[in-house]
Amino acid sequence: MSIARFSPFELLLLKSRSQVDTATLLLLGWVLVHRQHVSEGQRRRRLAQVTSQFRHGHELGPVMSIAHSQDLHAIQLAAEVVRKECSKERSLSVMHQAITVATDDGDISLANHYILRFLADLLNVTPTTLGTLFQELTGQPLRQPEDPSRDAYWQAHDPDYYARKAREEAEAAQRAKASQAEQEQQQRAKADKQQEKKQKQQEKKQQKEDACRAKARAEQSSAEQARAEQARQEQARQERARQEQARQEESRRRQQRSSPPPPDRTTRALAVLGLTPGASKTDVRRAYRRMAQLHHPDRFYSESEHQVALASARFQRIKNAYDYLMQTY
Repeated sequence: MSIARFSPFELLLLKSRSQVDTATLLLLGWVLVHRQHVSEGQRRRRLAQVTSQFRHGHELGPVMSIAHSQDLHAIQLAAEVVRKECSKERSLSVMHQAITVATDDGDISLANHYILRFLADLLNVTPTTLGTLFQELTGQPLRQPEDPSRDAYWQAHDPDYYARKAREEAEAAQRAKASQAEQEQQQRAKADKQQEKKQKQQEKKQQKEDACRAKARAEQSSAEQARAEQARQEQARQERARQEQARQEESRRRQQRSSPPPPDRTTRALAVLGLTPGASKTDVRRAYRRMAQLHHPDRFYSESEHQVALASARFQRIKNAYDYLMQTY
């Protein structure tokens, strides 16, 4: 089986000559790392002195490293080994060693208060026995551990606690105030930016509307000019048609006054189309299209009913003449 699957403390237990001694070493090292104002070298020398009779057969460095790492899994495993393997006499010896390394300087840390009670409960040492053993070794009663949640604890152990706490609160309030001021400034800048953007959009929209209105006015003016020009052209066209019609009427009247006796039907039909005898069929078609465009009744829709009736009669004569000539040619 690969040793990589074991934790460092499990490897120490596997290599140890006495697993209970190795487990006790870790628990005592756990106590030592909670000693205040003690160097690492002093911790190791003290642990070596207390455990000089142990039969573990390995260095103390790895044990202290595990204790410093606060590996709860390793501490739990050591506690299980000690509880399983220790006799009543050995349990009292372990408690004696733990109290010794926890109180060399006559003082005991808050953490070690709880660790000693944990070890006593682990080794089935009653609180009374623990208090008696502690009194015998230190000359002082084992008092209840102080409560760090109470103000009295910090007043005794850290006189500057409240002043530092007040400074921290003041700094936190100042930071919060500065943060709030910065947020308000950012919000104002954001609002100003949005207002500026909105104003630009409104200006752009107004410019677009003005351009649309100008374009509409230009288109309307152009349309009105086109309609006026078309009306002038139509009026000129009608005027030319009336003048042409008047000239033709005058020409016919002159012809009628000076014309000889009525010619035959073919000559009359050619005369209606404005042609003379000898005109070709192509001349007849061309003359008919010209006369039909000029005298069609639809061109006189705006004239009086009498004018429309005259135009219809003229167009019918032109049509009759054309039909006759096309049949006879």
